[in-house]
Amino acid sequence: MTAATITSKGQVTIPVDVRNQLGLESGDRIEFSFNEATGRYEVYPATRSLTSLKGVVKKPTKPVSVEDMNLAIAQQGASAR
Repeated sequence: MTAATITSKGQVTIPVDVRNQLGLESGDRIEFSFNEATGRYEVYPATRSLTSLKGVVKKPTKPVSVEDMNLAIAQQGASAR
């Protein structure tokens, strides 16, 4: 079993073997979930695939052309000056 020590600030360094097994890299986030069946916390990488976001943003009611997009960008850029 792999172990780690909690610092006075409540921080823990996740051992390299655990990071590798979870696919974690510097800057990644993790989630903690309490498993009521076992009475233990479980650690998960807080990563989601791009495909899991499908449907989060609804399609516009009216299609937008590339020309309309370019015009909106130009107008926004001109108002920022």
